[in-house]
Amino acid sequence: MLSVLRVHLPSDIPIVGCELSPYVLLRRPDQTVFTDDVPESSPIEGHFLRYKWYRIQSDKKVAICSIHPSEQATLQCLGCVKAKIPIAKSYHCSPKCFSDAWQHHRVLHERAASAVNENGNEEEEIFGRFNNNNNNNQSLSTSQSLPTLTNGSTPLYPAAVTQRSGGETWFEVGRAKTYTPTADDIGHVLKFECVVVDAETKSPVGHANTILTSRVIPAPSPSPRRLISVGNADVAGHLDLDGRLSSTGTFTVLSYNILSDSYATSDLYGYCPSWALSWPYRRQNLLREIVGYRADIVCLQEVQSDHFDEFFAPELDKHGYQALYKKKTAEVFNGSVMTIDGCATFFRRDRFSHVKKYEVEFNKAAQSLTDALVPSAQKKNALNRLVKDNVALIVVLEAKFSNHGVDNPGKRQLVCVANTHVNVQQDLKDVKLWQVHTLLKGLEKIAASADIPMLVCGDFNSVPGSAPHALLAIGKVDPMHPDLAVDPLGILRPATKLTHTLPLVSAYSSFARIGGGLGYEQQKRRVDPATNEPLFTNCTRDFIGTLDYIFYSADSLTNGLLITLHSWLNFVASLELGVNMLVEKSKKGEGLN
Repeated sequence: MLSVLRVHLPSDIPIVGCELSPYVLLRRPDQTVFTDDVPESSPIEGHFLRYKWYRIQSDKKVAICSIHPSEQATLQCLGCVKAKIPIAKSYHCSPKCFSDAWQHHRVLHERAASAVNENGNEEEEIFGRFNNNNNNNQSLSTSQSLPTLTNGSTPLYPAAVTQRSGGETWFEVGRAKTYTPTADDIGHVLKFECVVVDAETKSPVGHANTILTSRVIPAPSPSPRRLISVGNADVAGHLDLDGRLSSTGTFTVLSYNILSDSYATSDLYGYCPSWALSWPYRRQNLLREIVGYRADIVCLQEVQSDHFDEFFAPELDKHGYQALYKKKTAEVFNGSVMTIDGCATFFRRDRFSHVKKYEVEFNKAAQSLTDALVPSAQKKNALNRLVKDNVALIVVLEAKFSNHGVDNPGKRQLVCVANTHVNVQQDLKDVKLWQVHTLLKGLEKIAASADIPMLVCGDFNSVPGSAPHALLAIGKVDPMHPDLAVDPLGILRPATKLTHTLPLVSAYSSFARIGGGLGYEQQKRRVDPATNEPLFTNCTRDFIGTLDYIFYSADSLTNGLLITLHSWLNFVASLELGVNMLVEKSKKGEGLN
């Protein structure tokens, strides 16, 4: 007979708007084990699975800490109550929590005392990081990215009480295998029930397998992003009703390493709570973030192939994007299945059309290099060092908008967008530089054949001042650069060959050189004066620094806008193709995404 061996949830802390998908391990009558669903429409030897979800409400009301949403509040700031600050912001789980948060918390009081700003946008930024209102997930539900909100065939919250016992009331809230918590669930425990049912009698067979979750927590509220103008570029005033830049010839570009789920493990990010690392939580935030920028071109790195097919491509398709993808050349075992990530480039169909796609596999380039330069006895060691499975995706697009600033208005407006993720290992400085040099030489050939502007986006895993950054930014590497000391295969010699002719400029360095308008001085403090790059695009416990860039052809593109540099994980910029705009986002959200 069909039987349930095991039931568990990837994370026991449910979050509003994030789908809960239990893992159910089953055994067939022939003793084989599997995890596929067995619905009533497809029973196995006369049996199927029935699922139910319950919300357990205690008669005692529970408040949640505004700083640590998985913790129950034990104290409340009366100053917030008197100042009529949103009540959810007043709760804390301990005196230490309140004390540690005071530096930021007191801003709530100061802002309330001096009146909230006119448009209300800063209220969310200032009023803490977590919000218990019902609007947390509206942007996702309205974009149809949470189709499972129906939670099965039953009403979300039926009027009838399912069970009442010991001061607790159980409401049946779903009959599907998955369940997406709503704002009504905040502060309450959920119960999942799975039972084998006889297909003929519709009666349960054996005992029900159940799981109790922790209390449902609200999703943290993100800080708002703002565009700031660079120099005299007047593109900020051309926002249309949808919040997009509508200047003729202007477009935006977003680059973002989203951190593959296969790498978002507790082993690597043990300081992040498990719920913040879970893919269902991160994917909804990533989608909101990406869609929120309304960029015309989006370059993502570390996109798992299954997530590209099942999530990003269909979701961004709803928002008018065409998708292109290049996966890496080796899979990674993530503990249950083999997964692989890669680079994904999206563009708005109403703004661009696809002309050509080039795929760069650095492994193939490594094979060619060793065949040509490395003695046979050393080829194995050379390949072991050079073959790292990194790739680049190069896309040529044609603009559907006109550009009044060129001499020949009938000329096709093309732009070449390179999206890459360079090897991460810090001891392989030669490999990083060789990969960047290989990519740039390929782009040189494209530029020479078509006189085409270039955008080079990605996670280069190279800090400002490193040899790869120098090659990108100034077109050459100083022969005395310390990175060149690491060259066991001799692939970087002579150093004079490490050049390119593309007139590339880093988006943020142009901001630092040209200067800006409103807020320029504030943003300047978030840029390293020695490199003119942001202080960081990667922020983890073990490393804080800049690894991600957008470079553009300065002879044909003009940087017009930048996204405000926040004090955490935020980084963006903008350009013009004859007029165009460029946007760059920080690397890896870890748990914050």
